[in-house]
This record gives sequence, structure tokens and C-alpha cells, in this order.
Amino acid sequence: MRIAIAGAGGIGSNVAVNLVRSGVASLRLVDFDRVEAGNLNRQFYFHDQIGQLKVEALAANLRRIRPDIDIETAAIRLDKGNCLSLLGDCPLVVEGLDRAGAKKMLLETLTGSVRAVVAACGIAGSDTTGIRVRRLGTCHIVGDFVSDCAGQPLFAHKVAAVACRMTEIILHEGKFHAQR
Repeated sequence: MRIAIAGAGGIGSNVAVNLVRSGVASLRLVDFDRVEAGNLNRQFYFHDQIGQLKVEALAANLRRIRPDIDIETAAIRLDKGNCLSLLGDCPLVVEGLDRAGAKKMLLETLTGSVRAVVAACGIAGSDTTGIRVRRLGTCHIVGDFVSDCAGQPLFAHKVAAVACRMTEIILHEGKFHAQR
């Protein structure tokens, strides 16, 4: 079963590495952005990858963990016109987009088309005590639901904590079992 990851930043890259290390063998990565120096404190990239497309750099990093992984990449910005065609054939979708409008578009477009979407809301700041999960139909939203990166910095431990909860939901929804 192929899992789609929309956005290869802090959430998307960390969920991807968690899934691969948990035995998931097939991913589709969708993001238009490039690795920047400011990403390195919380995203699964390295200094020598600055300037590379995130989907290509992430695919290379994931193949270092599991060389036989099946990864499709799409270096494109998701919009209402391409969202369903890029993600709709994957039963499980991870939302790791930066902008609220893009998140809303993805959720509205995929509702009823996929088994589950796991999204993030409220990942800024350093306090992890408020992280929780809300379920709205087939959508699971993870975060503190209040913190905004416009007003607070992003810290690796909180981004990773949210990504770990999102990974747990994807593994449960896909009924994956750890590989030995």
C-alpha cells in the first residue's frame, strides 16, 4: 500500500523517516520546495543538500535507510486542480503543508476519496503537553491546535512529537506491523 506525503518539511520528512523505519515500503512524496539552511534544525535533511528539491533529497535519505523502498516523487505545488490526481489513489495521506489555505484545500478535496488523512495543526513553540488528536470523519488532526509558527519558533522535539503521533495513526489505519 502506497502512502502519500503532501509536504516534505518538518512534519512530512519526519513522518516519512518514521514510516520507513517502521517497515513501510511504498511512499509518494509531493512538495515543490527546496532544502534551506533554516530547515536543518527540524527536518530530515543535511547541510550538503541545501538547494536540492526536498522530495529528491528526502528520497535519497530514505533509500539510505531502506535501499529497496519504492518511492515516487512529484516536485510540484499542490492545488485544487492537481490534488486529487496526485494523492487520490493513495488510501492514506499525510498532510504536512505550511499554509492554512493549502491544508484546507487538501482536506476538502480528499474527503471521501481516501481511507484516511492525517494532518497537523499547532506545532510551534516548545511545549508538548498540549499535543492531542482530534478525529473528524476520516481525518485525524494532531497538534496543540493553538500555537502558530508566525508567533513562535519551531523546535525539533515538538515537530518530532507531532510527527510520531501522526505516524502511529498511519500505521494503525494501514494495519502495518513492525518488521523484524
